[in-house]
Amino acid sequence: MSMNIFRLAGDMSHVFSIIVLLLRLRVAKNAQGVSVRTHELFLVVFVTRYLDLFTTYYSLYNSIMKILYIGSTASIVYTIKFQEPIKSTYDVMKDTFLHWKFAVAPCVVVATITHLVGSGLADFDLMELLWTFSIYLESIAILPQLIVLQRYQEVENLTGNYIFFMGSYRFLYILNWIYRAHTEEHYRHHWVVYFCGVLQTLLYADFFYYYLKSKSTGGKFQLPTAN
Repeated sequence: MSMNIFRLAGDMSHVFSIIVLLLRLRVAKNAQGVSVRTHELFLVVFVTRYLDLFTTYYSLYNSIMKILYIGSTASIVYTIKFQEPIKSTYDVMKDTFLHWKFAVAPCVVVATITHLVGSGLADFDLMELLWTFSIYLESIAILPQLIVLQRYQEVENLTGNYIFFMGSYRFLYILNWIYRAHTEEHYRHHWVVYFCGVLQTLLYADFFYYYLKSKSTGGKFQLPTAN
């Protein structure tokens, strides 16, 4: 994948979102309002997508980013689930989305159908199937986190910033695809990636509205609560 300003900005936004969340956990010693289930989904996304670390070398930058995403996400999951006093502040009663049943399982089915329709049994490729699965899963991985936020009256500042930078990462990657389609002569379009990228960005739309509204007014950041 060629580098451009939109891809670089998207990657940096993604990295910054992870740094913000890790700082929030390490400094505040508090996991209230954070969904560990979202990060378990992201960990599955990164592990299944980046298995090519063991088979293909693209660049030092590419390898470092892949290792960073896997390692930092695993660290977030471990910190929330096993490290005190953070573990005791995690509210499992609010983080109840059945992510294995309603996120992972459906994405396995859809990815398998997509791969078989596109390639057929004769050209079945497990790595390609896992990559397709990761694209589908990433598009909805933020759902448990958004549900958790709506169950709180108020969103903590660093948590809000973390979600904002996560959403910005995907939006910037859409701009990256548009830019590459117009500047690279033999750019290969991937409609599954486009669909999932747009879906993922749309899931953040309501959050973005209230986030920017709170920043513009200087008021507290609050989402409509699910009663």
